[in-house]
Amino acid sequence: MTPATPPDPDKPSPGYVLRGIERWRDGRIERLDDRVAEEMPVAMLYNGVSFAVMMATPHDLEDFALGFSLSEGLIRSASDLRAIEQRRLLEGIELAMTVAEGAPAAQLDRQRERWLPGRGGCGICGTRQLEDAVHQPRHVIGCAYIRRAALERALAGLSLYQPMNAATGAIHAAAWADLDGNIVLAREDVGRHNALDKLIGAMYRAGVAPDAGLVLLTSRASYEMVTKAASVGVGLLAAISAPTALAIELARSAGMTLVGFARPGSHNVYTHPERLRSDDG
Repeated sequence: MTPATPPDPDKPSPGYVLRGIERWRDGRIERLDDRVAEEMPVAMLYNGVSFAVMMATPHDLEDFALGFSLSEGLIRSASDLRAIEQRRLLEGIELAMTVAEGAPAAQLDRQRERWLPGRGGCGICGTRQLEDAVHQPRHVIGCAYIRRAALERALAGLSLYQPMNAATGAIHAAAWADLDGNIVLAREDVGRHNALDKLIGAMYRAGVAPDAGLVLLTSRASYEMVTKAASVGVGLLAAISAPTALAIELARSAGMTLVGFARPGSHNVYTHPERLRSDDG
C-alpha cells in the first residue's frame, strides 16, 4: 500500500478552534488567538439503542464508528455495520448506526446501557459489571516479523502525521506503518482510545491487513489499547510511553509484541521479542 503523504503544516488543520487568550511572557501581556483542541460528546447508538457517550474530537467520525464497533466486539466484521448517520445536535453528535441482525450490537438491551459517559481518557467508564471491565483479547496469529529499522523509521516520521497536535499540543495519535516503516494511515483525537479506534476503522476501510505492519501510539500502552489492537489482529504495538502491568500480561497471553518507551534510537520490548528483528536477521 502507498505510504501516506504527510499533511501540509502551512494549511489549517481540522480538530481545533481559535480562542482569544492573554499570554504572559517575560513580564509582558500579549493578546492573541490560540489554537485549542475540540472536544465534544459523541453518542454511539446501535439500531436505535444508546450504548455509550464518548468525549472525542469531531473528526474522522465514520472511522471512529467502525473502529469502536470492531474493537468493542459490537460487530464481528466490518460488513455488519450497514449504515452510519451523523446527527449534529446542540449537545453534541450522535452516530446512529444500523447493524446486521446477527451482530452483538443488535442484541443490546436497553436495561444494560452504560450509565455514565466515556470521557476522553476513559476506557471503561460506565461499565456496570466487573466482568465487563477486562476482556481476554484473542490470540494474534500469522503476524509478520518486523525489523528494528522499520520501527525506527516509523517513529522518526510520526510527528509529520500529527497536524492537530502540532497546532494545539493536546492531541493523541495512532498510526499504522508497513513492514518498511512507512506510515500508511494516522488518526488523531483528544482521547487515546478514540485515536486508536479511528485508526482501526480507517485500516478496515482502506483494506489494510493489521498483521502486516505495526501500530504506533503517542500515549501509554494500557490494557484497553492492547485489547483493542489484539481484537483486530495487530501483532506489534509500540507506544512512546510506558505500558501497564495488566497490558503486559494481556499482550503476552495474546501473542502480541508490546514495545514501550519507543523513541528514535531506543525502545523496550516487554513481550514476544522474537517478532522484532535486527537488520542482520
